[in-house]
Amino acid sequence: MRIGINTFLFISPFTDRSTRRFAQFARWGFDCVEIAVEQPKDIDPAHVRRELERHGLQSGPVCACFPPQRDLRGTPAQQAATVEYTCKLVDIAVTLDAPGVAGPMYSATGRADAVPPRERRQQQATVIKNLRRIARYAEARGKKIFIEPLNRFETDFLNTVDQGLALLAQVGSPAVQLHLDTFHMNIEEKSIPAAIRKAGKHLGHLHACGSDRGTPGGDHTDWLGIVAALRAIRYDGDVVIESFTPDVKVIARAAAIWRQIEPSPEVIAVNGLKFLRRVLK
Repeated sequence: MRIGINTFLFISPFTDRSTRRFAQFARWGFDCVEIAVEQPKDIDPAHVRRELERHGLQSGPVCACFPPQRDLRGTPAQQAATVEYTCKLVDIAVTLDAPGVAGPMYSATGRADAVPPRERRQQQATVIKNLRRIARYAEARGKKIFIEPLNRFETDFLNTVDQGLALLAQVGSPAVQLHLDTFHMNIEEKSIPAAIRKAGKHLGHLHACGSDRGTPGGDHTDWLGIVAALRAIRYDGDVVIESFTPDVKVIARAAAIWRQIEPSPEVIAVNGLKFLRRVLK
């Protein structure tokens, strides 16, 4: 398993200039970097790959971002923009030699509302149709689409492993896998280890985050149970620290980070990596 860091902990938006952070990530001992690409035009993927390689790093999955204008169950214009954006990220993943693209690509983050069953079925059909288009594009390029359930406060569409497995079955593509996040699972799953075991071979990517959005290991999460479950399913994907602080304003608002959970992003990165190395070894 590679251990990585998500760039949202330090930077938004990520641009070519942001690659200056790679030297620090390498010194700390990370294996890979999960780059959050808010706008594909912000980076030259070939330059980013050269900088990763120069520092002995690899690319984790490209992290997709879904503000209100990107929504696979939104207006026709929003759907088209989201399909185009996600396919561009697949192209970036090809250049970076990344495993694929990860995130809650079914909907805009923060869209959460109770809808009548008929409307829900219509949304489901629309999302599946769009995900199939994206999956075909990714499959043809040898990349994966990692779909992330979020907690109930950030989406009403996909919250649990059970729902995720049902969605994967309906999309029906080998290019589509689950992307699980310990923070969201802490809210939505009865047992995080049991949910991981249920995901089994369909788990393609994992975000490690404290139960309070802080440092992995500095919280009440059952990390030993999580590690045992990962071993039981023979998980060999990446484990990426995705925690947040109020310093990066855009993501702080989106993730409702209203207080200083940890002393600094550096503390989260260094202590989180040290903890994950110890429990995953």
